[in-house]
Parts: sequence; structure tokens; C-alpha cells
Amino acid sequence: MAARTRWVVLGGGFVAYMFDAMEIILLSLALPAIRQNMHLTAAQGGLLATATLLGIGLSSVLAGYLADNFGRKKALIASLLTFGLFTSLLSVVPNYEVFLLFRFVAGFGLGGVWSVVSAYVVETWPADKRGRAAAFVLSSFPIGGAVAAVASGLFLPDWRLMFLVAGLAVLVPVLIVALFFDESGEWSREKAERATAGADRPVSVAHIFTAPIRRTTILATIVAALALTGWWGGSTWLPTYLTVERGIAPATVALYMTVLNLGMFVGYNVFGVIADRIGRRPAIIISLLGVSVTLPLYALTSNVTALMWFGPLFAFFAAFTGLFGSYIGELFPTRVRTTGAGFCFNVGRGVSAFAPLALGALTAVIGLSGGLLICAGFFVAAGLVMFLLPRTGTETVTAPSLDTRTRERIRP
Repeated sequence: MAARTRWVVLGGGFVAYMFDAMEIILLSLALPAIRQNMHLTAAQGGLLATATLLGIGLSSVLAGYLADNFGRKKALIASLLTFGLFTSLLSVVPNYEVFLLFRFVAGFGLGGVWSVVSAYVVETWPADKRGRAAAFVLSSFPIGGAVAAVASGLFLPDWRLMFLVAGLAVLVPVLIVALFFDESGEWSREKAERATAGADRPVSVAHIFTAPIRRTTILATIVAALALTGWWGGSTWLPTYLTVERGIAPATVALYMTVLNLGMFVGYNVFGVIADRIGRRPAIIISLLGVSVTLPLYALTSNVTALMWFGPLFAFFAAFTGLFGSYIGELFPTRVRTTGAGFCFNVGRGVSAFAPLALGALTAVIGLSGGLLICAGFFVAAGLVMFLLPRTGTETVTAPSLDTRTRERIRP
């Protein structure tokens, strides 16, 4: 049963997160048509993306509460249904204000999927294979981007029909989770033990700010915020950079971005194996520093052929988001795992919501190339802060409990 559960989580989690990624990316692809149809300014269009990321940032509170108190399975289904429903409702939005509200609420579901899927992987896969398992599941993000590109080609400029179909399609991962997923055995056992001991009190965000995990929560949130600010700031403006500053035709840019996503998919899975060999923390540091070196090369290169090679190389090293899935989850005990991991990663995503806007303002002064160099600095900073976090992996698997200050199983 344990082996079956692991593989079901691997396949089902891949599909669930692929739809999560598709829903996030569809908005950016549909923005030109939405702006034209609803007569929106560039700032109003950008605010739709910001509202989504802010909803994702706040999702850690709700999704973590559901998953840690009522079970991983229920929380995952609730997250999928939330963003599926509110994506479908975009097909009938009467005005911009309602559109903004629906994207914000959809963000709650979008952020919850990452949190719960990551917890599922940590609690079902053995430590020596957990890094590659989590990386594989989260490598569905670039696949979701490719699916979004296909959907946009089929439906746009009819963005209302596109969002309706995309939202209804979320029933596919909902059915997979409802029919084939078992509840996390580790979560169920711990909940039963707490109930027997009369200590089954509700989990809240306050718990992840108590000793001995408060320092870890703060540092992991800072790392996620720095890394994701660099990522969303840079990746949002890459197509514009290629078109405006390097003079590449829009059709060719689409090819560049396809190759870039392929490099990202490979990088996620290669770094997953590396994480299981040398540990999660060293693998994440290598990933972050690798991005900080390859992004400037991309920003400063004017040769078209070199750009084609540096793009997938940059994306290959951008595997840290996949590695966060196993690493951050291992930092927290089972009782608060989804709350803790979801808070760190999704608050980081919420902070990064302002990166595209800030970088856009900076480019008026320093150009897009200069903006990409600043993004590289965020990756360096994230890599340096990683040295302050504890190791996890096959040698140091168990997170500290909430009622002890000992660190026998997680060493700095």
C-alpha cells in the first residue's frame, strides 16, 4: 500500500500542479486580449497579476489550516476546486473590479496546491528519494506553461471561453485526488496520537513562530521572497527584453521561451537527483548561484545564437522552486508542515508580486538588461541566506518537535 501511495502521489501531484501552473500562466497570455476588450491600462492589467500573487501569498493561512487540522486530501481538493471555480467565473465577469476580486480569490487555491502537494511528497516518499520525487512533481510547472500556450492558441482572443474551459478542466485533477489519493498516513498517525493524549488542539500560523522553529520560519520566508522576487522579476520581462533590446521577432521569441521551459523541466529533475545525493540545502545553493551567474550572461549577450543557448542554461539552474518542495517541508514537524512550508513559500510569492512592477519602473532608468542584473543580485542574496538554514536529507530527516528545543535530527 505504501508503494502504491507514493506513486499515486507522484503522478496525481504532477497533474494537479500542472493545472496550477497553467491557470497562473494563462492570465499573462490572455492579458493583451483582456486589456483590449475591457479597455484597461497597462497598470490595471498588471494589477490583475499582482492580485493573483497576493492571493497566493495569503493562501498559506487558509490552506495550511485546512491541511494540518483536517487532512491533506481535503485541503488539496478544496484548493483545486477554489481556483477551478473562480477561473471559470472569469467567463462571466461584468467589470474590471469583479475580475480583480475573482483573481485574488483564485490565488488562495493556487497557493494551496503547492503547499499540500509538497507535504504529501515529504510524508509518502523515503528521504533518499524525496528530493527527486518533489522535483519531478513540481517540474510540471513548465509543462503547465506549455499547455497554457496551446490553450491560448486555440481560444484567444475569446478569453472568456478560454477561462471557462480551463476552469472546468480542473475537474480532472479533482477526480484523481478524490478517487485515488489516500490520506497521508504520517499525518493520520500523529493526529490519532495527539487525540489519544488529549492534545489535539487546532494548528494556526502562530505555531510556526514558536521555539524552536521560529528562526527557521523567518529565514526560509526570506529565502523564498528573495529567490522568487528575482525569478518573477526576470522571467516576466524576458520576452520583452528579447523583443525590444535584442530585436528578436515575436514568433522567434515564442521558440526561445519554449526552449527555456524545456531547460527548466530538465533542470528540475537533474537537481532532484543531486539533492538526494548531496543534500537539499547544497543543491538549492548551487541552483541559486548558478542562476545568478547565467542570468547576467543572458542579459549582456547580444549574439542571437548565444541567447538561444544561455536561455535554457539559465532555466536549467532555476530548479530551486522544485527543491523547495522537499526542503522546506522537511524543516517543519508533521503537525505544522503544510502551514509552515506554505507560509514560507507563498508569502515569498506574495512579496514577489511587486517585482514585475518595480522592475518595469527601473527599466526606464537602467534598461531591461540592467533590471535583469538586479534580479541576479536577488538570487545571490537568497543563496547566502540559505547558509543560515539547517541541513535536511537522508542524514537529518526529522524536523524538531514543537515542544522541545533540541536539534538532534536537524543540524545547522
